[in-house]
Amino acid sequence: MALFDLSPDKLPGYRSASVEPEDFDAFWSRTLAETRAHPLDARFARVDVPLTTVEVYDASFSGFGGDRIRGWLVLPAGTSEPLPLVVEFLGYGGGRGLPHTHLLTASAGYAHFVMDTRGQGAGWGGGDTPDPGGSGPAVPGYMTRGIDDPDGYYYRRVFTDAVRAVEAARSHPLTDASRTVATGTSQGGGITLAVGGLVPDLAGIAPNVPFLCDFPRATTLTNKHPYREIGAYLNVFRDRVAAVRSTLAYFDGVHFAARGTAPALFSTALEDEVCPPSTVYAAFNAYPVAEKDIKVYEFNGHEGGGTHQEAARLAWLRGLEGFGPGGRAA
Repeated sequence: MALFDLSPDKLPGYRSASVEPEDFDAFWSRTLAETRAHPLDARFARVDVPLTTVEVYDASFSGFGGDRIRGWLVLPAGTSEPLPLVVEFLGYGGGRGLPHTHLLTASAGYAHFVMDTRGQGAGWGGGDTPDPGGSGPAVPGYMTRGIDDPDGYYYRRVFTDAVRAVEAARSHPLTDASRTVATGTSQGGGITLAVGGLVPDLAGIAPNVPFLCDFPRATTLTNKHPYREIGAYLNVFRDRVAAVRSTLAYFDGVHFAARGTAPALFSTALEDEVCPPSTVYAAFNAYPVAEKDIKVYEFNGHEGGGTHQEAARLAWLRGLEGFGPGGRAA
């Protein structure tokens, strides 16, 4: 696939046309307050795994509506003091899978919390967290579940779960709450941006080829799924365009990015039709923090930088205050 989006010289100046709802902050404050009325009840059960370099805990906590959300907490073997914490969110359709698929971050010396995404995991990995929330008619996938109303939209539950995942991970005695980074790829990158806008005291965020950004452009530029799920829905429900656009504005990564406060490492790929580079730049350009960088992969699609980006993220983590070699305080 050759370049299909804005030319590389125009991307650094691109700004989204997404209009922020006047009650955006009130909506999310209310959402989190309703969820925090339920006890967090974070639980960590040690798992016996045939691995010698890490210790694994089967984690669970109360997310949106008090629903139980699963995850893994992976620590370097022999951890005895609180470590810098990396909370990771997963890509579209994926689940937390098995513990041995999450070794990289702990091997670098960090506490690593991986959140299972409610209702997902059948696409890859395998998930363990149901989504009790229902919706009206929806296109197969997750993008249109409850999309006619912000209160009932699927990603209201997911983003709230993600905030609670940070709170749960920080509650473990071997994680350092003051040194917490959020990260994720694709859908996980979009969730990372939401967490960055809703949790004010993170040490950093690293959204990799983030999804769920600049909905007005993404839903009309690319014909690839998952964004195309929205177009397919509106192809049938022709009279719901305004309602859908109104809902999506509450979940646009551009508006969460505008509330970011932590150093950030973004990435994009110029041949990415799933998360077009202009939509990533829309979030990056809205991000108000001076300490930000974006890695650009000119000849890649949605795989982005792959292992090269993993290496870049590890190097970036080591450069953050308190995230020195092996996770030790600098």
